[in-house]
Order: sequence, then structure tokens, then C-alpha cells
Amino acid sequence: MQTLAVGCGAGFSGDRVDAAIPVVKTLIARGGPAALMFENLAERTLAHQHLIRRAHPNLGYEPLLELELGPILADCLHHRIPIIGNFGAANPQGAALCILRLAEKLGLPKPQIAVVMGDDLSTPEGRDLVKQHLDTAFEEARFVCANAYLGAFEIAAALQQGAQIVVTGRVADPSLLLGPAIAHYRWHEHDWDKLAGATMAGHLLECGAQVTGGYFADPGKKEVPGLENVGFPIAEIFADGSCVISKADHTGGLVDCRTVKEQLLYEVHDPAQYITPDVVADITQAKVEQVGPDRVRLSGVKGHARTSTLKVLAYFEGGWLGEGEISYAGPNAEGRARLAMQVMQQRMGLQLPLRFDLIGITSILGDDAGSMLAQAPVARSMDVRLRVASRHESLPMIELLLQELTALWTGGPAGGGGVRVAKRQRLSNLACLIPREKIPASFQLISSLPHIAL
Repeated sequence: MQTLAVGCGAGFSGDRVDAAIPVVKTLIARGGPAALMFENLAERTLAHQHLIRRAHPNLGYEPLLELELGPILADCLHHRIPIIGNFGAANPQGAALCILRLAEKLGLPKPQIAVVMGDDLSTPEGRDLVKQHLDTAFEEARFVCANAYLGAFEIAAALQQGAQIVVTGRVADPSLLLGPAIAHYRWHEHDWDKLAGATMAGHLLECGAQVTGGYFADPGKKEVPGLENVGFPIAEIFADGSCVISKADHTGGLVDCRTVKEQLLYEVHDPAQYITPDVVADITQAKVEQVGPDRVRLSGVKGHARTSTLKVLAYFEGGWLGEGEISYAGPNAEGRARLAMQVMQQRMGLQLPLRFDLIGITSILGDDAGSMLAQAPVARSMDVRLRVASRHESLPMIELLLQELTALWTGGPAGGGGVRVAKRQRLSNLACLIPREKIPASFQLISSLPHIAL
């Protein structure tokens, strides 16, 4: 049987929309069975899309979907490269409709689209199920959404029934690659080692350019050529579940044992038990070896039986976050920024918990209490930007904070400028484990979705 190649076109919502173009060109040039995955769905991304869908029922899916798929849709359909993406977010049916419209706009035949369902537990029935498992921690009045992490077998079944595009909401990130691998090799649910190997291949691809040198690059220490044109990864999946990681042809970036090992360990709490909905992977005996320029083989991954539960993440309204910034430059800039900080503390500090950062002095490495900033010696910097942030249940209180920061324009100290303020709704989350039999997953081809007008 021919080896399956799976390319990655996105590693998060907001990734470069042209990243998939060289990946698809490479898949076509290499020939053989291929698939393309898009991983667009961080945890907070899904929650925010639920909020958007509340206000706009037709939205709630990946906002860059047309820009991502537009340049490659015709080639993928023509060369029989199925597309699998969690760009459905909070509205997979809406994403499917968007793709149908895009195909029509491009003059393409209507693609066969499958929508994976079952992850969204925001319905009254789903909410009751989550409430049973969170018990008193569940805050009814603040509830936003809950989604279960589904696996790869519904994706595989949809592909086996002829789907050219599979749209999902929340699935485990590696399942986007594992699904087409299962469909291609006809693996079974108990092929634990094979499932585990392909799961870790999906894990290597899921963050896009992280494994091809993007997040790896550190000048003078870990040099990466052509970072401005970093190529996205491609995994060649073999029948035993092992893989070779490479990248799109004629692109920058780097694939070597270092980049692969960094990504292999990314977000892995226990290397002996990397738990996904499909399998529990053990990478403690995995072998990573360079097999050619920008080609790294991963083998030796072991698999164990999947768990009896699925992870569910529930989100709740968490009040508001407000932040504002103002710049000071020139002689005694740091002194003026510190004085502005004192003014804000005296005017608002009794009403709100405030965090101050002096960008250029102490910011990323600072703390909410301000202890590190208080201990930082005066650096006499001539270029400082003050950031003030707070969280509160009341939006008017946050707006008052931002008005106070804006007033520093003329309220002093001298020379402040470049004021920017922003506010956004905060979200909190709680996780629980629910028996998988209580969360039935399924898929439907788009022609069988009566509430989507074709």
C-alpha cells in the first residue's frame, strides 16, 4: 500500500493564510495519497467563537476560512487531497456553508462535505450532563459553552464515505491527522501502537511552523534559515504508524532532530501517558533520527488502550479585563512613567486591583502584585511605556479606569503620548471527565443537513 502524506496548513486561528499553498504544491509534486489538515482551534478560540455566535448566529467558525481555503481548494479537489479542519469551531454547519459558497464563487463543483457532530454540549441536555460532573462548581448564570474532545474515527468514517472536506468543532488536535491515516490504512480501534504513532505525528504537525523551525529559532544559538518564508510541515505516515517529518519544498525553515524533539515534548505532561480520545501514547522509547536533509523519522511510539472518559472543557463569563498604555520618552522618562503609575494607583487603586508594567523595564517577567517592579532598580531609561491593567465584574468600572489613563494626556506627568486602551470580556474554564458513552459522536454529509440551504 502506498504511503500516506499529510500536510499542515494552519497551526492556530490567525496563522498565515498563504501557508498551505506550498504544502499543497509539494503534496501534488510528490504524488501518492495525501491529505491536508488545518488546526485552528485553541481553547479560548472556541469559547470566543461561541460568544460571537450568540450575537451573530450565522458566524462562530474560523473568520479566516475563505482566505485559508481559497488559494488551495481547487487544487485539493482536483488532485483528490481531502481537507480536514477544526475550523468549524462553534458552528461547523456554518463553516460548511461558507465552503460551499466559496466553491461556487470559484466556479468549482459542489464538494462533498462532512460535518462531525457531538462535541458541543452547550445544549440544554449537554449542559445538564456537564452540570452533573462539575456539581457545585457549575455556575448556571455565567455559563457560556462546553465542548468535549472527540477523536479521529468519525473523521475516518466520513472520509471512507467519500467526503472531500471534513469540518469539525472540537476534536483532539492530533486526531486531524489520525483520521485520514485510519481511513487510508483501515486501522482498527485496538491497533494501539499504530494509532499512537500516527497520533504523535499529528502532535508534531498540529502547531504548524513550530516543528519546522519557527518557534525554535533563537539567533546566535539556534539559527534557522529563511524564517521569513518558513515552510509548513508534512508527515509521511507508514503502515506501522511511524512517520517521517519534512516540510514544503522551496521554503525556508528547518526540520532536524532538535526541532522535532522540542515539538514532540510540547504540552506533554507525562511522556509515558499522552492521553487522547483515541489512544494513550507512550513516547519514552521513541526514536528520533535524521534520515535526510529536512527529513526526520519518528518511530518506536507505543500505544495503550484509550480511556473510558472524554475530556470536557466548560467556559463561564469571568467579568471584564481593561488595559491601557501610555509612552514617555526623553530625559527622566522612567521617572515620569513611575509618577504616572503613582497617580493611577492613588486615583483608582482603592476601587480596582491594578497591575502596572513598565515596558522596557519590567513587564513580561513582572507579577500582578508589582513586587518585581518595586524591587527593580531605576534604569534611567529614556524610552518607557506604562501599561495599566485590571479585571472587574463591572464594565463601567473598567471603562472608568480607561478614562483615567486617557486623562494622563494632559493631567500629567509631562510628555505622555501614544495612549491606547482596550477592554474585553474575560472567560474562565473548568474541565471534567465524562464517560464517553454519554457523548455520542457522529457525522453527516452536508446533503443530509436539512437546515442548510444548498
